[in-house]
Amino acid sequence: QLQLVESGGGSVQAGDSLRLSCVASGRASREYAMGWFRQAPGKEREFVAGIDWSGSVTYYGDSVKGRFAIARTLAKNTVYLQQSSLKPEDTAVYYCAANYGEPSKNVDAINSWGKGTLVTVSS
Repeated sequence: QLQLVESGGGSVQAGDSLRLSCVASGRASREYAMGWFRQAPGKEREFVAGIDWSGSVTYYGDSVKGRFAIARTLAKNTVYLQQSSLKPEDTAVYYCAANYGEPSKNVDAINSWGKGTLVTVSS
């Protein structure tokens, strides 16, 4: 398993931007697909974005397409989530995730989770 540490969350106004970061450490971290999920109070954890090991293939949840962008740097073992045009409904704890192989939208397929970082968007 990998160790994942997120940073970059905070409280912003609707329409603002944030960049979340996740640093991965552990054996063979570059062989893992990485992603972001989020969980709002009282709701299930949902897929936000995923990226393959090379950084060339990305996937997004329907609610964030066109507003969020995921990227990774292999040298730094870091994955980023650039959030733009934030909405109050984006308020959630954002979790960094890793799974061996192709990026997965399924929480049950995730091998490693970070502890999460809170993003709060006010109107």
